[in-house]
Amino acid sequence: VQLQASGGGLVQAGGSLRLSCVASGRTFSAGTIGWFRRAPGKEREFVAAIRSGVTFGYADSVRGRFTISRDNAKNTVYLQMNSLKPEDTADYYCAATTSNLIVSTRRNPANYNYWGQGTQVTVSS
Repeated sequence: VQLQASGGGLVQAGGSLRLSCVASGRTFSAGTIGWFRRAPGKEREFVAAIRSGVTFGYADSVRGRFTISRDNAKNTVYLQMNSLKPEDTADYYCAATTSNLIVSTRRNPANYNYWGQGTQVTVSS
């Protein structure tokens, strides 16, 4: 299984980016896919997750600004990021598991079996 993340870049504060995560090797129409990020000098943190049945979870810091969605036909999960702030600057990673994670577990990166490479997001002030 491979996850390929893309869509990062340099954007000014207030701008938008859309990240994509394409899965190959198996389908993830069931299961949970999440986005995590790691800022320089900080630990990896949960950003958002989506599971079968269209259940979402967001970190408080991004709720209302970021939207996660999935296109099962394309085996792709998107992270639409609006109203970006300099503190959103980080490497963003997508991760997947065949399990339907619940609220208490979807934020823990240890519950994800597959990880993509990071895509860098830089937000300038």
